[in-house]
Amino acid sequence: MSWKETAEPVLTRMPGVERPEGHVPFRRKLGWTAGVLVLYFFLTNVFIYGLASGGGNDAFGQFRTILAGGQGTILQLGIGPIVTASIVLQLLGGADLLGLDTQENPRDQILYQGLQKLLVIVMCILTGLPMVFAGGFLPASPQIAQQLGIGLAGLKWLMFTQILIGGLLILFMDEVISKWGVGSGIGLFIIAGISQRLIGGFFGVPGVTRNPGFFYNWYTILTGQQQLGAVLSTQGLLNLLIEPGQILFLFTTVAIFGVVVYAESVRVEIPLSHARVKGARGRFPVKLIYASVLPMILVRALQANIQFLGRILNSQLGGGMPGWLGVYQSSGAGTAEPVGGLFYYLAPIYSYQDWMWFLGTTSNPPSMILVRVFVDLFIMVVGGAIFAIFWVETADMGPEATAQQIQNSGMQIPGFRQSPGVIEKVLERYIPQVTVIGGALVGLLAVMANMLGTIGAVSGTGLLLTVSITYKLYEEIAEEQLMEMHPMMRQVFGD
Repeated sequence: MSWKETAEPVLTRMPGVERPEGHVPFRRKLGWTAGVLVLYFFLTNVFIYGLASGGGNDAFGQFRTILAGGQGTILQLGIGPIVTASIVLQLLGGADLLGLDTQENPRDQILYQGLQKLLVIVMCILTGLPMVFAGGFLPASPQIAQQLGIGLAGLKWLMFTQILIGGLLILFMDEVISKWGVGSGIGLFIIAGISQRLIGGFFGVPGVTRNPGFFYNWYTILTGQQQLGAVLSTQGLLNLLIEPGQILFLFTTVAIFGVVVYAESVRVEIPLSHARVKGARGRFPVKLIYASVLPMILVRALQANIQFLGRILNSQLGGGMPGWLGVYQSSGAGTAEPVGGLFYYLAPIYSYQDWMWFLGTTSNPPSMILVRVFVDLFIMVVGGAIFAIFWVETADMGPEATAQQIQNSGMQIPGFRQSPGVIEKVLERYIPQVTVIGGALVGLLAVMANMLGTIGAVSGTGLLLTVSITYKLYEEIAEEQLMEMHPMMRQVFGD
């Protein structure tokens, strides 16, 4: 028996959200999307029962912005288990170890979806257990344990159960939006979390938000409550560009918005015509960022898991951890951050403070900082290109799958024979090259945005994701409205 025959009884019975039997009206899709979004915001404010005061250290640290969760809440894990499961499946699929034909075989499609859900549950368990039972991340309250009479061990298992439920809720909320709503649940949760930080970064007021926002800082500067110093002096220029002026952060944020929107509009358009309807023409766009920026989530999630492993080892070994592996010290937020060793070099550049040694923001020598910058660039550029290739293949966006989709819609390339093989050869001239270039470009932009800093201390990857996902969401809404006005277009886009 093959592994598919052995696992089929389990994978085909995994709980899931049923697909709609027919067309879902656009207004109903918006209703489901808004309802899930409200539920997400509600759950990010439901804290884990039994958690000690203080909430402990954030296991994901600076990666929290793109993992769409809430520290100390039921959604502690965020989208981390879903993304990690996707990484495992993409690596297995890329090595052709699964033997699943998800393009043509409906049975294999069901097995793939069931395997993905099973892996998400496994990742929820493997990620949640260390957070609860390893010291420092989610400490249990002795007072609550005494009140319940179950001891600290029992309370920790209760906390783990809440985290596991939150991880499963994220999985099913994502599935609801994918099948009944607009866009992707993962993308929507990322937009929600990062938009909150962006709004706080612009409009934050002391006493309401943790840090003052851009406009409040300039209000205090213009009213003389805060001094920049002589603008022509080095310190005055730094105050103007970095903090409190944040002109550099504003420039980086606006530039990323502009570059991503421009890159989304750069495309090679392949002309199409309908084989049976004369005059019916269209174009298939191969965008510069063809694989979107979602593969960046996979790269950053891989780095997040590596840093999570380092924090676990540091919490368990403490001073007994080998120096070559990692040297940690507590940051201002209470999270242990690597300052030396292998985990330091594998850690991404989070902000300008991690590499501007000439400003005194870090005590590490320039040689160590430059090596870390190079490693981060290498991981993001090369990893972005590799994961973009995997993403295109597993998401049925490759030349073969796309050619079959064009053929099934009744379209063909004018001047060429109507055959999937012929269309595939034409698409192979563009899609593989554009996928690699787009993935590498997005990785480079993410690192540069992190190095220069952004409004609200949003990570470069998070900002890229927000802009790109919002742009695609706008396109999907326009597509949905087009299909509502012209029902025959559903045959082209897929009912």
